[in-house]
Amino acid sequence: MSSTEEKSLPLVRLRVPTEEDAYAWHEAFDDPEVMEFHGGATAELSVYEELTARQRRHDAERGFCLWTLLDEDDAVIGFTGAQPWPHGWGPVGEVEIGWRLARRSWGRGYATAAARVAVERVRAAGVGRVVAMVDARNERSVAVTRRLGMRLAETFRTPASDREGYCFRLSL
Repeated sequence: MSSTEEKSLPLVRLRVPTEEDAYAWHEAFDDPEVMEFHGGATAELSVYEELTARQRRHDAERGFCLWTLLDEDDAVIGFTGAQPWPHGWGPVGEVEIGWRLARRSWGRGYATAAARVAVERVRAAGVGRVVAMVDARNERSVAVTRRLGMRLAETFRTPASDREGYCFRLSL
């Protein structure tokens, strides 16, 4: 990324998800476009209540999690961060970095800015390498991985949807 692009990234703040963030995540992600590459369907509030609780545990136990992403006005616009890969296929045993933003926040540099902060926090927690698992059709997320300096490690097919996906890696 050029220094001009670097200067144009928005200011972001990350925090450990609160119980109230479950409601904010539910609202931000209750959009078929946001969920297109995450199973397609929107999720019930209970999914986000469990997810935010799990992230609080990850942060307490590991020093990293999927943090709530706040914009310049401290509005919740999504999440970014890392967690252990949660599936029995793919990069089992590795730490996955990821991001998800409300539709209204797309195309403004938030994902890249937040992911860079997350990479530094994960590095500070002692993680030596992260992966990003991205649906091959998700051009926006593929672009974020490249801005982070990640390299394509492998192509795979997801068991549930049989879609093509990419596993990107980054040594920290």
